[in-house]
Amino acid sequence: MSLLKVENIHKRFGDLEVLKGVSFEVEKGETKVIIGPSGTGKSTLLHCINQLTTPDDGRIFLDGVEVTGQHTNINKLRAQMGFVFQDFNLFAHLTAMENVRLGPVKVKKMPKKEATKLAIEVLGKVGLGDKANAYPAQLSGGQQQRVSIARALAMSPKLILFDEPTSALDPELIGDVLEVMIELAKEGMTMLVVSHEMGFARSVADEIIFMEHGVIVEQGPPEKLFTAPEHKRTGEFLHKITELYGETN
Repeated sequence: MSLLKVENIHKRFGDLEVLKGVSFEVEKGETKVIIGPSGTGKSTLLHCINQLTTPDDGRIFLDGVEVTGQHTNINKLRAQMGFVFQDFNLFAHLTAMENVRLGPVKVKKMPKKEATKLAIEVLGKVGLGDKANAYPAQLSGGQQQRVSIARALAMSPKLILFDEPTSALDPELIGDVLEVMIELAKEGMTMLVVSHEMGFARSVADEIIFMEHGVIVEQGPPEKLFTAPEHKRTGEFLHKITELYGETN
């Protein structure tokens, strides 16, 4: 059984149909990277998976449980899905440690002492062990994003969704965030990543999904899409995005 199963997801905002029947699966331990032009529904898809946005049609399953089910305890399922946003979404009045500790205490009802120990541990895992008492304003963008990843890890998720996690960062800060993600992939964390970082996608992804106009145009192993894509549009997009951003960011 796949860890994540997405079946025929549709989403419309007014007259604009953003998702037009998207289906795919993610196995436990896989890293899948979703690429495609802006406005093609990639972020909306992640939001539907986490139920931050309700799809109009289709079904989503996490580890066999229907996320889109009418009687599903969505808060319980969300606790099993980490979400790393573009813009960090940290609480400015809380330290790095307090931001990371919040979920285990509030959602998992973990004792504060135990949660503090866990928070410090996962901050160390993302290379921020010495920044536990720093506030977001005292951290660089890359450090804030690594705190966001630590916050997701503290919940021991089955899956982490990454919504363009490096898009808000200066170029010199991107590498530190990608290094953390690469290490998570090596350790077997299941990840679904929306990104334009082609170097990361080519070297780390088990599969790349190319979306455009609300549908999946093509999906497959990185080398196949980069060297012998089935669809002309896939090759055109990869050539253009590689020219714009480079392949080894």
